Order: sequence, then structure tokens, then C-alpha cells
Amino acid sequence: MSDIIKTSLEGIKDFADVDTVFGRAITTPSGVTVIPVSKVSVGFAGGGIDIPGKKLLSAQNFGGGSGTGISVTPVAFLTVGADSGVNLIPISPQAPSAVEKAIELIESSPEIIKKIKNTFSG
Repeated sequence: MSDIIKTSLEGIKDFADVDTVFGRAITTPSGVTVIPVSKVSVGFAGGGIDIPGKKLLSAQNFGGGSGTGISVTPVAFLTVGADSGVNLIPISPQAPSAVEKAIELIESSPEIIKKIKNTFSG
């Protein structure tokens, strides 16, 4: 199971780095530099089970899997003028912040876990 998790997390690390959040800078002929800014959301789930067997050790009857989802959403442009003035231009001013979404997920997690337990407990 640890190999499954390790492989998934390495893949996430390779994809979701600072270059994903802050895109490649583009300099205009007038000297203004535009840097795209994106929100990166990552979800990861994994699980496994040791199935007891009559002839094989339970370690040989392991079943497991994992899944990862990554979303990259453009949220703003950072501009640096020729005079070194910096501006942040949001794409959607009404979009909820990452902090608000994280709080919402944390608040709903006990209910989600309860539903999962009820599904598998019969």
C-alpha cells in the first residue's frame, strides 16, 4: 500500500509545482510583464485490504488501489509594468477563495465519512 501512495504522491509533486501556479511570464513590446496565476486543486484517495486465505499468507492476498485528481483553474493575471508597478487582475471576482473551499470540505468531512462507513457496514 505504501508503494501505491508513494507513486501517486510523486506524480502529483512532478505536476503541481510553482510553475503550475505561476505560469510562464510574457513580456509585451511596451515592457509590461504578464504572469498567469492559477489555482491548483489536488484530490487523492487510496485504500487496500488484506484478504485472508487458506493456502497463502494474507500479505500475498493484498488488494489495493488509489486515485488522484488534479484541477488547474486560471484565477488571475499578475502584471509588472515597465515602471515596476505591480497589479493583480482577477479573472472572476466572485469566485470563492481556496480557504473558503477548504473550510467547507473540512466541515463536511465527518458526514462524508459516516456515509462511507454506512455503505460498507451494510
